[in-house]
Amino acid sequence: MPRNTALLKHGLLVLLLIVVSACSDNESIRLEALSDDAVILAFGDSLTYGTGANHQTESYPAVLTQLSGKQVINAGIPGEVSQEGVARLDALLAKYQPDLVLLCHGGNDLIRKHDVDSLKHNLSIMIKKIRESGAEVVMLSVPKPGVFLKPAQLYQQVAIANGVLLENDIISDIESNNALKSDAIHPNAAGYQLLAEAVQTLLLRHGALN
Repeated sequence: MPRNTALLKHGLLVLLLIVVSACSDNESIRLEALSDDAVILAFGDSLTYGTGANHQTESYPAVLTQLSGKQVINAGIPGEVSQEGVARLDALLAKYQPDLVLLCHGGNDLIRKHDVDSLKHNLSIMIKKIRESGAEVVMLSVPKPGVFLKPAQLYQQVAIANGVLLENDIISDIESNNALKSDAIHPNAAGYQLLAEAVQTLLLRHGALN
């Protein structure tokens, strides 16, 4: 077998193992069932805030509140980068004492071409802070900017390294459909509805909701 062909096959095998490992690790994660008075903190940037729709009623945290029957705090700040998120997180954890945090961050880092390793580090710090507060964490991937929007690979890497449940596809799927967007980056009300439904499904599948 030619050396280049062997190397290609080896590379494809490694990639397949990574994908299978990521899927199996994600599926094996179970979350604590949320009590009736549980608090969910949605932490992130404009995708959490709800830019492109009525953020008070049509953002994904607002819709998830209606779907889940739980209190979902919208802690999204448009334009925030991950380093600012790290600095902001402690006060919110102390104020709301959430049972679960939905972490959707890093889109502005990617758009501004910040260092990927720094973003991975900041996400890992946020995960550590959340867990130290006593809350569980679910992370949402955002797409890498480009013509064909795919989830940035760094989110799977961070999720696997930290044993975190990850919703990897929904935001990229929404942002690949112009009918679900208000502009080049942000969903519209229909897009946020689908995002909330995907998070609801994930929480149901992994035991947080019933």
